[in-house]
Amino acid sequence: MLDEKLISTIAQEVMRQLQEKGYVILPDKQYEAPLSPSGEIEDITSQSAKAKPLLTDPCDMDSLLRMKKFTNARIGVGKIGARLNTQTMLAMRADHAKARDSVFTDVSPQLLQRMGLVEVQSKCDCKDTYVTRPDLGRKLSDEAVDTIRRSCTANPDVQIFAADGLSSSAIEANLEKLLPILTDGLQAKGLKVGTPFYLRYGRVAAEDHVSEILGAKVVCVLIGERPGLATAESMSAYIVYNAYVGMPEAKRTVVSNIHKDGLPAVEAGAYIVEVIDQILQQKASGVDLRK
Repeated sequence: MLDEKLISTIAQEVMRQLQEKGYVILPDKQYEAPLSPSGEIEDITSQSAKAKPLLTDPCDMDSLLRMKKFTNARIGVGKIGARLNTQTMLAMRADHAKARDSVFTDVSPQLLQRMGLVEVQSKCDCKDTYVTRPDLGRKLSDEAVDTIRRSCTANPDVQIFAADGLSSSAIEANLEKLLPILTDGLQAKGLKVGTPFYLRYGRVAAEDHVSEILGAKVVCVLIGERPGLATAESMSAYIVYNAYVGMPEAKRTVVSNIHKDGLPAVEAGAYIVEVIDQILQQKASGVDLRK
């Protein structure tokens, strides 16, 4: 291995040669964490932190600020030499960590207990199997089938269940706000709503199996979507009429982008009620549903 003295000598020689060729060598500047108005260290992954442009001298600051109001894309982040600046790099690594955590962590038992949801499982035995075997996530285990038949109302107009999907964080952030609005709204329309439950390691198409088991007219699964670097808390509702195992994906109606910076959970619950009502009236979903 090279010793520190030799490394220092090589670095100094490189800097000298660059200066001889006319390159400007800027002094090293230590990164300082941004502070909030209260003087505390600001969360660089927060929306308020990301809304601040990091460019030191933009051509049109007003236009940049307007653009950042309409997108959470990483624009106006600046760079240091050929790389992104330190704050942007740290924020990206933190967002990536959140995304990984949302995939590989489980929904807390406390949430399920508070909501009174019975928990069942797909044919996947762990998260690794779930990620590598999507086909097993579409099928309910034998124990799950027995539990659903024993615990849930048969032949409902609408059967709702939640599944972790690819983001447990999405379920944690949205389910408790959305599900009561959804069930109350459907019951207010005089519909027979089945017993909600939670499916661990579940994929969207598991709703087809649920439909066959319970004889539901409409099944709605509230599921965590694949996380990205913008948010790890996005949930979607996949709704299908008269589902059966092996049905085409085009027959599903989806309400997506449900999270605090997209379609708020409470608003999404009310909207899904109207979508399901329309599906029942027309007896169709997905591409067969007339707008």
